[in-house]
Amino acid sequence: MSQVGSAIDLETSVGYLLKEASSALRAAMEAELRPLGMTITHYSCLELLAQRPGLSNSELARGAFVTRQSMNVLLQALERDGFVRRADRAPTGRALPTELTPEGRRQLTVASAAVRGVEDEMTAGLTPAARRQVAEALRGFATALR
Repeated sequence: MSQVGSAIDLETSVGYLLKEASSALRAAMEAELRPLGMTITHYSCLELLAQRPGLSNSELARGAFVTRQSMNVLLQALERDGFVRRADRAPTGRALPTELTPEGRRQLTVASAAVRGVEDEMTAGLTPAARRQVAEALRGFATALR
């Protein structure tokens, strides 16, 4: 016999609602990025490099929430397509710093506008103060679980 009192109410479970919102966000972002020939990971990599040029494969993988191996495959494709460039040699250690090319910046500009549109749609019903509260709560959730 199950214990009804210990069941999670999916209508009010913050974790469940967060996962539901995350899935909806991912689907909406994928729908916007697909016509641009991009994936969410592709977009994330370019955005990370725009904000923090010179990141290594490992740093990009952590920032995009993928494995180092997946990021390495993506970086090879992005380099082949002319969106990023990597140093031939590591300045120190083994990590090769990566940076956006002008073509990568152009692609990122279009993709960022598409992603911003999805986020604006998602938060359209929020006041600026409520939007800040949501962001603060999400940062707090991540911090509490680390």
